[in-house]
Amino acid sequence: MTRYALALVLGSMAAMLMAGCQHTGPQFNPRVKQQPPPAALQSVALTNPIPSSLLTPPTNFFTLGPGDRLEIELLDDPTSRALTAVGPDGKLYFHLLPGLDVWGLTLAETKALIERELHNYIKDNVQLSVVLRGVESKRVWLLGRFSAPGVYSMTNTMTVLEAVALAGGAANIATGRDLNTGYNPEDLADLRRSFVMRQGKVLPINLHRLLREGDLSQNVFLQPDDFIYFASATAREVYVLGAVQAPKTVIYHENLTIVGAISGALGTIKDAYLSHVAVVRGSLSDPRIAIVDYKEIVQGRAPDVMVQPGDIVYVPYSPYRYLAKYADVILQTFVSSVAINEGARAVVRSPAGPTGIFIPIGSGITVTTPGGVR
Repeated sequence: MTRYALALVLGSMAAMLMAGCQHTGPQFNPRVKQQPPPAALQSVALTNPIPSSLLTPPTNFFTLGPGDRLEIELLDDPTSRALTAVGPDGKLYFHLLPGLDVWGLTLAETKALIERELHNYIKDNVQLSVVLRGVESKRVWLLGRFSAPGVYSMTNTMTVLEAVALAGGAANIATGRDLNTGYNPEDLADLRRSFVMRQGKVLPINLHRLLREGDLSQNVFLQPDDFIYFASATAREVYVLGAVQAPKTVIYHENLTIVGAISGALGTIKDAYLSHVAVVRGSLSDPRIAIVDYKEIVQGRAPDVMVQPGDIVYVPYSPYRYLAKYADVILQTFVSSVAINEGARAVVRSPAGPTGIFIPIGSGITVTTPGGVR
């Protein structure tokens, strides 16, 4: 090759190298942190219509229980008036009588029982006045972001709207400043993530439609020990539940991922099924869910996934078959966990804080359906 031809070849190669160096495509920069992708969410249809029985006023009469207070008086003897309470064993003591078992009796049945027993000591015709003066045996729990959260007595039939009115409605920045409740009065209620629970199960009630849109089809009648919870609209937490070492709330920070959230709950347990980890977001009545292969993420074969405040991260014990049933298991576990913690906090009057979700042994909370999640 002549010197002239060699010069041409070298010049062409230099031009090609210079053109490559001027390529404007993306370049790797080790100092720039790569942003994880968001979760691929899909809506879940939880078809649980409100049974008509929940919208019908109960017809049963009030029955007595431990702690209820009665004023009893012999009508011909004003000095016999006495204020007495049903004992923890369900028994009532009055005048000369031994303890009478009145637990579960109506006021009319209690009056008849006392009059009948008094005939063993008083030969004359006995007529009594029995008046209910206080109720302790039947209560409804109204906790969370209410203006006046607490446990309220139920002396008569009560709807959700009537119960919410007892607690002063949802808390706002102008209410609750002087209440020693342990709740932050600056927090507003997030009705889309609030719920009504009965006997460990969430009722299919949309509190946002009831209280913000006036939909009275959601205004069901309550039963004793029903639990109404108003979630905080400003809480910056992620709930990590299921097959993890310490089910709890994890404080949200910017760029928190599913790996970081599960690490905040001390990681997964041995029997966790990592391929079907769920992220649930949005309203409890109309949730969206994403299924993440956590095993692939921790092994570096799939990118990590971003989470948002209020998300529920659920690690199952077994694979799911039907998405709607899987979502229902997650939401039932969530509401039961919140109810136990908020109820315990209300009883001991401890300050609210990010202490985590504690699921005690024997609480009845289940994380899988019989035979696994289906």
